Amino acid sequence: MEESAPFSIVSTVKALSGALRGDAGHEADISREREKLWFKESSAKNLRNRDFLAPNTVLTTLYAGGEVPSDVLSAVRALRGSGVLPIGATEVTTEGLRVCVDRCAAFRGVLCGIMPYLKPAAQRQGCVLINCPALHTKQSVPSPDTLALGQLRTILIADHLGAQLRRQGYTVSFCPALPQESDIVNFLKTLGIDWPTVPVSWTNEDREEKMKKALENSAYRDRETEKGKRRSRGEEIEGEKRGLKEDVRINLKQVVQDENLNGYDPSLGTCTVQREALCHLAQLDSATADFPASTTTALHVTSCQDEFRQQQTAMLWRAAGATALQRLVICGPVKTPGVQMNAAQYFQLRKAQMKEASEMKYGDQVEGQTWDDIIRVMTSATVRFELLSTVHTSPVTLDVQRDSGVSTKGPRGGVFVMYNCARLHTLFSSYEKGVEQGLYPEIPGGTELDFSALKEEGEWLLLFNYLIPFSEILDQSAQTLEHEGGGARVQLRTEQVCRFLVSLSKDFSSYYNRVHVLGEPLPHLFNQMFCRLLLLRALRELYHSALDSLNLPPIPQL
Repeated sequence: MEESAPFSIVSTVKALSGALRGDAGHEADISREREKLWFKESSAKNLRNRDFLAPNTVLTTLYAGGEVPSDVLSAVRALRGSGVLPIGATEVTTEGLRVCVDRCAAFRGVLCGIMPYLKPAAQRQGCVLINCPALHTKQSVPSPDTLALGQLRTILIADHLGAQLRRQGYTVSFCPALPQESDIVNFLKTLGIDWPTVPVSWTNEDREEKMKKALENSAYRDRETEKGKRRSRGEEIEGEKRGLKEDVRINLKQVVQDENLNGYDPSLGTCTVQREALCHLAQLDSATADFPASTTTALHVTSCQDEFRQQQTAMLWRAAGATALQRLVICGPVKTPGVQMNAAQYFQLRKAQMKEASEMKYGDQVEGQTWDDIIRVMTSATVRFELLSTVHTSPVTLDVQRDSGVSTKGPRGGVFVMYNCARLHTLFSSYEKGVEQGLYPEIPGGTELDFSALKEEGEWLLLFNYLIPFSEILDQSAQTLEHEGGGARVQLRTEQVCRFLVSLSKDFSSYYNRVHVLGEPLPHLFNQMFCRLLLLRALRELYHSALDSLNLPPIPQL
């Protein structure tokens, strides 16, 4: 028997829209327009009365006087389909047509088969190269002390994108490879970033030579301007250092025109090939060596200050024969008003603040390897949420005053998220101890439970706003890559997971503070307790899945 598809907000809205429009007298192409007919509610206030609403403005557009025909109402009530939530009550009110989901059936459907809700809604095929220009060797290997905060932001976004796209089925490669055991590699490891490495003695000279010859023989080599420019002895020496006995100039503007590429800077003109560019191109060529060009996308994750230079590099790679689709993920600057700070100083500041906040709360307990691991994970979470929670094209402003501190409980950022994830672990540790002591039985299978016991408004809010939509949120990066136009830039919603987790943590914290989950060990109370434990176990797995896409582990247990 074929397994039924998991419930989906998108599928439900489309099905509701199809039922509302009917078949007669309306356009057939409805995939995008239909989604505007219904609104999914999300606030606790509105969810007390409805889950979806087709407003009166929509009804008056579709029907004379806004009066919904009885056959349409019947079609809405009888709605079925792949991924469609079970429909309960429907009613035409002064605000419009409201629909309530059969919540008991929805709880049962989700909590008895949670795994599809914890992974992307679709699996894809293809290869993605994620290139981070901030890590490319210039005069020397970058170090934490030379890494600017804006560059750190691009690395974190690249790492997050890689984790997301891998989960969606893509084969992902990162560029450039860094020397093993270098300071920058060890620094990235403290942030949970496992960047590819090569032996210290490794060179890429063969590929640099390959790129040099490809550009020397490129159809876009501008020999006329080379002839017109006589090199001084100093320029000749510099050219020899670059491995180029003569200037090689490439007409990038012609590349853009011939390839019919949109969104590139109109001032891209003729570019002299530098050794630094050859190193960069050789790394790109190496990272895509095993990728079929027809299914490869290269994402250049760079700061807005370096966008022009990266456009030049992308077009040089194209002129050298690369055919992979190339897109730029542009990241806004990171501002620290009144303070100059590099990546290493920022991390050490947040680590010191995290330790100080922990000592204020837990006192002398804060010592030993376990606490060192906790502080490291919490510091990494703080850094990631501060730099990833803003739309990547927008600037980020950080408060880096030494005395500003880091709250362990404030409803914002990574610390708050990790704290609430830890609360779930503590809850289940308490339950398991109760089982060992004979106070509680094991949680039975979901089919043995009566989910009508989940009546507290926070319970439906957690399921409807977080557990059901989560897989669709994980899917958004791949959807954007597949469907957005082919301009130079691409905007990927890299802030979504962080914002989702912060919002979830606020609602979970509010619920957890109101509801006593582990009640008295009395048989007539067990059904509700088990239903709540199944819900919260699903939330715990959701936290793990979301944090995994940020390369953050749960907090180590004390």
